[in-house]
Amino acid sequence: MTEYQLSDLKISGVSGAAGGSYDNVFIDGVGKVSGPIVARRFKGNGHIRMKAHLTADELEVNGTMDVKGNMKFGNMKADGLLTIAGGVSGESCELNGMMSIKGDCELEHFTGKGGFTVGGLLSAGQLEFQLQGQGKANEIGVENLVIRQAEVGMWNKLFSGMIPKLKPELRVGVIEGDNIDIEFTTADIVRGNVVIIGQGCSIGRVEYRSKLSVHPGAAIMKEERVSD
Repeated sequence: MTEYQLSDLKISGVSGAAGGSYDNVFIDGVGKVSGPIVARRFKGNGHIRMKAHLTADELEVNGTMDVKGNMKFGNMKADGLLTIAGGVSGESCELNGMMSIKGDCELEHFTGKGGFTVGGLLSAGQLEFQLQGQGKANEIGVENLVIRQAEVGMWNKLFSGMIPKLKPELRVGVIEGDNIDIEFTTADIVRGNVVIIGQGCSIGRVEYRSKLSVHPGAAIMKEERVSD
């Protein structure tokens, strides 16, 4: 069990801190933390720059946050733009915005709307995401995966044709899972038990064990039923 200091850290306006272990951390404005933070509860509003690792049981972010190290949490709710130079691990993540992770991402529950980039493996028990921008990962390993394209306005459709990162689609090398239900996804390989390939998908190879359903608007180069 993690032991926290009884003191709180509060940053408001334009200020900074050296890091440490705290019960509560509140950042409101433009805050820079030069050392690692361990907290029971971390809440940031505005523009937050973390120069080292961030660990928190409860994590809430509204705005932009740049973490130069790893990020570990119990539960996180994020509304805005997050950039993590290391890896991410946690129980649950609810994202409304964009998250970029250079390393691996390991979550039990990952839900949200927006877009994400994972440089390594994205591992999750439950992953359900509505894409408003690009989703990207080297590899995805899940129990249950649902990918949908969120409703986009006229301007989003116009700019997505010119800026690839704004195009609401998932691009991934390999997807492996038990139940896979995807739309608007480009992947080299999809492996699963029950696999649903929806509209807008372009898949190199699909390997399934129990059931495969393919939308007429999807393209699959090769499909194969495999045994356990």
